[in-house]
Amino acid sequence: MKDIVVIGGGTGLSTLLRGLKRVRNFRLTAVVTITDEGGSSGTIREEMNIPPPGDVRNNIVALAEDENLLTQLIRYRFTDTGVFENHSVGNIVLAALTKILGSFPEAVKKLSDVLAIQGTVYPVSSQIVRLIAVNDQGKTLIGEKGIEQNTGKIVYITTNKRFPAIPEVIGALKSAHGMIFGPGSLYTSIIPNILADGVPEAIASNPCRKVYIANIMTQMGETLSMSLSEHVSEIERYLGSPLDDLVVNSEEIPDTLMKRYAEQRAEPVKIDSAAVRRRLLIEKLLKLVVDDRDQLLKVRHDEIKLAAIIKRIFS
Repeated sequence: MKDIVVIGGGTGLSTLLRGLKRVRNFRLTAVVTITDEGGSSGTIREEMNIPPPGDVRNNIVALAEDENLLTQLIRYRFTDTGVFENHSVGNIVLAALTKILGSFPEAVKKLSDVLAIQGTVYPVSSQIVRLIAVNDQGKTLIGEKGIEQNTGKIVYITTNKRFPAIPEVIGALKSAHGMIFGPGSLYTSIIPNILADGVPEAIASNPCRKVYIANIMTQMGETLSMSLSEHVSEIERYLGSPLDDLVVNSEEIPDTLMKRYAEQRAEPVKIDSAAVRRRLLIEKLLKLVVDDRDQLLKVRHDEIKLAAIIKRIFS
């Protein structure tokens, strides 16, 4: 049995976990960011003064049994207008458990136990923190919402205060047989985990293989025009230690989708000459998925193909 730690947040990490939970000899631990400010999570964070539950909830659900009625309940999102509009049942449950138990990490553990998930999910910290970025235009961007409005290139990102990783995260990183970063938003899903005190040191002290799964597309506000090697260099800058393998999609995106992404100035992440000198695994990984929120077709990783590649790397 191999202990594999996956690090990130949002849709990318939950997609990866849905594939990896089918690999029998992997014991999975997900380390999830706690800096989300949007939608239901942002509202709960501000009004209840607890870490945003959305990214954690997504990854708990990803490791749960899909057909289980409890899983469907936790996944359910209210769409009717009114006091619960846009709120996820899972977010509300995690908020309630946090108030009952007095601890967000304990709430995450209890919900994971109830759903009997195939792995472990940890929020990287129990603290409430906010991202602060500076771009090449000299503008300071406050929080995820500020970063979404960014029109320049991010040159530095930090948080409004120092915050410690929970001990369970440090323990998992030190004992892992392999680590995976991404896929996910570079500055709002992956790097925020590395900003927690103790995380870079725990990662650097472990000689296990470290894999980066590259995003398929660049992202408005974060990585416009950034090449693959630039993505990797940024992660390594905050890690203070190198990554080993880079997993990259080679499959072409349909023209109709490319036009829509181009309207947002997004483009496929380019494999540049600097990246070619790294250990690359270039595979067809594309999957087209209708987004639950806006009902638009989106580019995603194929979780089954991704899991097969990761299994091959760590075998």
